[in-house]
Amino acid sequence: MDNMQPNIGRLKNDIEKISTFIDRSKLGHTRRGFTKEYKEARVWLRGKMEETGLETSIDAAANIIGKLKGSDKNLKPIIIGSHTDTVENGGMYDGTIGVLGGIEVVRTLKEKGITLRHPLEIVDFTSEEPSEFGLSTIGSKGMIGELSEEMLQRKDSLGRVLSDAIDDLGGNCSELKKRARKKGDAALYLELHNELGPVLDNKKIPLGVVTGIVGIHRYKVLVEGESNHAGTTPMNMRYDALAFTSELILKLQGLCRGKNSDDVVGTVGKLSVEPNASNVIPGKCEFEFEIRALQNEVIDELANKFIQEAEELSRKRNIKIKFDNISKSSSVIIDENIKKVLKENCDKVAKTVHLPSGAGHDANHIYEIAPVGMIFVPSKDGRSHCPEEYTSYEEIELGVEALINSLLAFDKNLD
Repeated sequence: MDNMQPNIGRLKNDIEKISTFIDRSKLGHTRRGFTKEYKEARVWLRGKMEETGLETSIDAAANIIGKLKGSDKNLKPIIIGSHTDTVENGGMYDGTIGVLGGIEVVRTLKEKGITLRHPLEIVDFTSEEPSEFGLSTIGSKGMIGELSEEMLQRKDSLGRVLSDAIDDLGGNCSELKKRARKKGDAALYLELHNELGPVLDNKKIPLGVVTGIVGIHRYKVLVEGESNHAGTTPMNMRYDALAFTSELILKLQGLCRGKNSDDVVGTVGKLSVEPNASNVIPGKCEFEFEIRALQNEVIDELANKFIQEAEELSRKRNIKIKFDNISKSSSVIIDENIKKVLKENCDKVAKTVHLPSGAGHDANHIYEIAPVGMIFVPSKDGRSHCPEEYTSYEEIELGVEALINSLLAFDKNLD
């Protein structure tokens, strides 16, 4: 196989260009889904795809898709994808290197005069990060018909309805079910991503082949007690929503720690308190928690146990509690043969190890219609979802080269 090194200077320019489409009132790189900055970046990205020679379209879920024809019209497409939205105060590499790296794959193939047997699709999935509508991986859910009517009617803090926001990006929610992709509609899904964790950087290893991707179940919880005077209400006569919520947070931590497994984690990352005054007993709390693990049955077990124990405790405390399951993504165990091909082709480029992904990805949903594979490059000091997020361009170059090698191997051998 010829040298498949990408043009890292060209890719660097693209990464730095898209990083200018940000909310400059925030720290780091903030390009939230459905915002003005996100829309501007999508216009630029679609133009970049077309400049590369890809035939572009926007599907019903507002995913941007760039298509490259293959030599065999009977074969299903191989998809390379990721996302270009960010968390608030995030970094400039998460997701972005996967989409722009995919475009660089196409440019490199064209420059080498290589035509794939399979059609190739480069996909920028809509709003992969948790959105203001309380949902993440919106584009990949929509691609496979997993956006329910209840999800589509959710509103953000501005009162916008999700279905309207998707349509505003060029999607068509009325066609989601009709145009949903089914199992077998794609031959393979591949993604290049920064690790978002410390393993590769700590071990000084440039590449990782992902063995599995955690499932994530996320819930919104409403706790209602009784507001009262903080000075005149005795401790044994209080119905303190915040104190009760604190008990629940510690209970979740204890349940997840009790599994004694590195891939099982539970987090409460969002909390609001009413009336939020120093001299008033909190009467209402709303919080969101998530549980992640590589085994779906473990997530179900922990979530059910937590809900059961929380409801039992609420009855003892005379405090109301309500759970709303706002999203679920199933875990993914990568096929052995896919891992083998990825490892062989990553090893041709640089030292490689196997490792799981503790973060969720669009791959969790695309796994419902096609086999998936992921390649990781290091995140310096394990930092991610913050302004300090960093992956060197030398490491990104190795990742893209490994992705090209792997794509060519799969294209040759997949039926």
